[in-house]
Amino acid sequence: MSVTFAPGFIAAGLAAGIKPTGAPDLALVATDDHQPVTAAAVFTSNVVAAAPVQISRRHVANGRAAAVILNSGNANAATGDRGRATATAACDVVATALGCAADDVLVCSTGLIGIPLDAALIVDAVPALAAQLTADGGAAAARAIMTTDTVAKEAALTVDAHGVTIRIGGMAKGAAMLAPSLATMLAVVTTDADIAPDALHAAIADATATSFNRLLVDGCTSTNDTVIVLANGRAGNATIELGSEALEEFTSGLQRVCAELALAMARDAEGASKVVSIAVRGAASDADALRAARGVARSQLVQCSINGCDPYWGRVLSELGASGATFDPEAVEIAYGGVVVCRNGVEALHDVAAANAVVHQPEYTISCELHAGSAEATVLTTDLSHAYIDENRGTS
Repeated sequence: MSVTFAPGFIAAGLAAGIKPTGAPDLALVATDDHQPVTAAAVFTSNVVAAAPVQISRRHVANGRAAAVILNSGNANAATGDRGRATATAACDVVATALGCAADDVLVCSTGLIGIPLDAALIVDAVPALAAQLTADGGAAAARAIMTTDTVAKEAALTVDAHGVTIRIGGMAKGAAMLAPSLATMLAVVTTDADIAPDALHAAIADATATSFNRLLVDGCTSTNDTVIVLANGRAGNATIELGSEALEEFTSGLQRVCAELALAMARDAEGASKVVSIAVRGAASDADALRAARGVARSQLVQCSINGCDPYWGRVLSELGASGATFDPEAVEIAYGGVVVCRNGVEALHDVAAANAVVHQPEYTISCELHAGSAEATVLTTDLSHAYIDENRGTS
C-alpha cells in the first residue's frame, strides 16, 4: 500500500537515463481523471532552494494539482535559469501528456547538487511514463525516487470520519542530509478526503512538524526538501474545514503516515545501525523540550557513543546544557531504555549489564527528564558510523 492507496490516484516509475546505473529514476503520481484536486505542500527552509522547489512553490499557490513529476539522480539545484527551465519543461510535458494545465503539475528532484539536469531525458521519457500510470504503480514510483536509499518507503492507513472511511497513503525517500526542517527528502501523500484547501495546508504543516521535522541524522538541511499532499474528495465525507474536530482527526491520521515514513527514513539512513528516540520530558516549554531533544540528537559525540554501544550519559547531559533550554542541571534524570543511569545530574547506581543490553539493541530510547515543567518532545536520530563517512567523503 502506497501513494495510490486512496481511490482515484495512479502512479508509475521507470528508468529515464538520469542515473548512469540505469536504475529507475523518474516517477509520476497523478489523479486518474487528470483533473486537479486540492493540494498543499511544505518545502525546505534552505535559502538555496532548488529549481523544482521554486517552481512547485509557485504552482501549488493555487491550492490544487493534478500530478507530481519526480526524478532521482540529480537534484537540479544550484543550476540557475537552466535549472528553472528544466523544471518548467518537466511540468509542461506532463501537462501535455495528461491534458491538464502546466501550473497544475508539481515537480520534485533529488540527487547531486550543482550538476545540470538534462531536460531532454525527462521530456523524452514522460510519454512512456504517463502510459504506464496505474492504480498499482505506487511501488514502482516509490522505487524510482530512491537515491542512496536501500529500500522504498511507503505507508498507508484509514481514518474514520464519523462513519466515513478516509484513506491516506504516501511514499518518501531520504537517507542522508536529514535535519529539520525538513529532512533531505521528498514525500508525496494522497488521500480521498474532502477537505478545504486551507485546512489541508494546516494539516500537512502540523503533520510534518511532528514527523519529518523530528528526524535528525546528520544536521544538514537539503536544497530540495518537499512534502506534497493531494486530496480528491472521493471519500464522500463532509468537507473538513479549518478549526473543526474532523480536521484534528484527519491531521492525526496524516501525521501517523508521515511518522511511519520518517521512521523508515531513519532506519535506512546512510551507514546507520541504530535508531534512537531522544525523549525530553519535564521541560519548561514546548520550545525548550524540542530545543533540548534536538541538541542531543544532533550531537556527533552522542551519535558516536550510540554507534559504539556506549551508554555515555555525560555527553547527553552536556548537550542538554548546551541546547539553550532552561533547567537545573542538578535535577536532571537520564535513562537508556528503562535503565536510569543519571539522577540529580550525577551518576545513578544502576545495572550496568542492563544498560549495555539496551544500547546493543537496534532501536531504543534515551529519556531525559528535566524536572522544569510539563512539556515534552521526541526527536529521532541515528548513530554516526564509518559507513556514513565512507558514503559522504566524496560526491554522492
